[in-house]
Amino acid sequence: MDQKILPASASIKEFECFLESPYEIGVFLDLHISQLKNVHRMAMQYKKKMIYHVDLINGLKSDEYAAEYICQEFDPYGLISTKSGVILKAKQKGVLAIQRIFLIDSHALEKNYKLVQKTKPDYIEVLPGTMPWMIREVKDRLKTPIFAGGLIRTPDEVYNALEAGADAITTSKKELWNLFLK
Repeated sequence: MDQKILPASASIKEFECFLESPYEIGVFLDLHISQLKNVHRMAMQYKKKMIYHVDLINGLKSDEYAAEYICQEFDPYGLISTKSGVILKAKQKGVLAIQRIFLIDSHALEKNYKLVQKTKPDYIEVLPGTMPWMIREVKDRLKTPIFAGGLIRTPDEVYNALEAGADAITTSKKELWNLFLK
């Protein structure tokens, strides 16, 4: 992926800032089901590709049925989820499948390794993305491209995550959206 920053919107106001940006691909985090049509229409109008975080769409159960509905009705660029059913459905529907994993402790990490080996997502989103040594370990072990997100607050943290092997950074911190723009 050429785009190193994936602007993440948690509100319509943030989404409107993304629409005005030169970025082509964006992530919508916290969304209500009633906003999907409007967000989709606006993204199409601005020729933007959207990745929806299925687990954070209020009013939809985060499962393969929700993933199928979103794929059929809103033609997303990709779906993010912690749920294997969503990832498998995204792959089946031909959209980018992004497995979100949390780096909480060794037990959770091993469980996530098994989950990723089962679902074989296109990307893994690693949270928090502020631990470069863990980004490197996950990438080396799973051989899957990585997005780093969560708690990335400074340009140095962005650069460290990318240097450790992250392919892109998902961030809602608008101050970081302009790092790689010329």
